[in-house]
Amino acid sequence: MIHDAFNLSPGSIAWTASWIATGVGLGMWLWSWLGEKNAIQKLRWRDCGVVMLFSGILTRVVIQDRPMMAWDWAMVLLGPLFIAAALWRLARTAQGAAEGL
Repeated sequence: MIHDAFNLSPGSIAWTASWIATGVGLGMWLWSWLGEKNAIQKLRWRDCGVVMLFSGILTRVVIQDRPMMAWDWAMVLLGPLFIAAALWRLARTAQGAAEGL
């Protein structure tokens, strides 16, 4: 019984970490809309949240046991594009974020 509760297989760890990343990303994204007032910081929170959300989703798509469906293929194709766009914008706004602090 204890062995089942503490399953430390790589797939189990990746699944748990992906849900944690999704939760953190959703929290960052919500904070960008509801809490942050500075425009550049708001954009950076939103971009960080997008990277975390899509990373978590892509991890779950990769480690799933069932065959990939249309939704999975859409995430595999669009997820990296959204991640790349958010990382590009984070790099472009790094100077403004440092000046705003």
